[in-house]
Amino acid sequence: MSRVHERIWVGIDAGKGHHWAVAVDAEGESVFSTKVINDESQILALIETARAKAGEIRWAVDISGRASTLLLALLVAHGQHVVYVPGRTVNRMSGAYRGEGKTDARDARVIADQARMRPRGFSQLDTPPELVTTLRVLTNYRADLIADRVRLINRLRDLLVGICPALERAFDYSAAKGPVVMLTECQTPAALRRIGVKRLTTWLERRKVRNPGDVAARAVEAAQSQMIELPGEKRAAKLVCDLAHQLLALDERIKDNDREIRETFRADERAEIIESMPGIGPILGAELVAIVGDLSGYADAGRLASHAGLAPVARDSGRRTGNYHRPQRYNRRLRYVFYMAAQTAMMRPGLSRDYYLKKRGEGLLHTQALLALARRRVDVLWAMLRDKKLFISAAPAAQTA
Repeated sequence: MSRVHERIWVGIDAGKGHHWAVAVDAEGESVFSTKVINDESQILALIETARAKAGEIRWAVDISGRASTLLLALLVAHGQHVVYVPGRTVNRMSGAYRGEGKTDARDARVIADQARMRPRGFSQLDTPPELVTTLRVLTNYRADLIADRVRLINRLRDLLVGICPALERAFDYSAAKGPVVMLTECQTPAALRRIGVKRLTTWLERRKVRNPGDVAARAVEAAQSQMIELPGEKRAAKLVCDLAHQLLALDERIKDNDREIRETFRADERAEIIESMPGIGPILGAELVAIVGDLSGYADAGRLASHAGLAPVARDSGRRTGNYHRPQRYNRRLRYVFYMAAQTAMMRPGLSRDYYLKKRGEGLLHTQALLALARRRVDVLWAMLRDKKLFISAAPAAQTA
């Protein structure tokens, strides 16, 4: 079949169940528009349709996550050039086109047009290595588990307030396992008073709870401060018992997931270098690798800092110059990784703490000083990965000539 166009741009509005593809030529005229089910055979048919229309094809998508994994894998496997057009860009540029309606076909047309008009304005997509993909799956799953844990603890505390407010205040159920284990057996003040401190301590010891005597004493003390039985207490107690069992099971799932993350992360050749930097453990290191991949998408440390939201952006206008603000577009999870690593390193004596105290001495607030430290550590980590060298805590001694 003869090829009609020298080059076309295919924009794809990606979704979980289906995609919509629109192709435009060099003049911006539509070549074809079609709906494609997220299925291998239909995506391959789309690739053949595009090949029949032009000698060279440029693909652009607006989602680079799990919804477009099959699409990207097939495009890359067939040697196609794919770029990522952010959804924010698509939403803003839609206002420059005629009409106010929003459809998948319209969005796909905007994606194709933006890729055509800005050939070097968007980053190219490629299939990440298997280890990076695995870490992304594991770290995303961990984030979901942590969110589930927060919801369970909030429900648990809310129910305990309706049973015994003093018992709810007595423990930090998010940080200690012992009180949660206790709630699987005793949930009401009456039940705690019946069992007593001695028997509850023995029961907790058999379940290998840390400091069982302290947990039992505080629980019984809270129970003795309330003699009245609140309405709905019996049903609420059953729900608390069920939530406590769910929370303990969820903690085991998180522990297993963390172990798998550590094993997978340490299979990467860069793991030793990343972990040598104070404040970065296997979990934060795995988050870092899952987001940045092999660092091929960053020209220098400044680009990495900008992606993490650690590089201020200028907002100058007229005579107002030197007006820098926090950026609005950056990766929140990547910023969290560097922020938490800086906070952990700052708490121990060393170069990071010295730099933090120096910034506090210059008048910066705690958060500002931490962000300044995180920005500096981006440069250090970049140099370590570039030179493949471990972190050295002390400056090398000057040699005498």
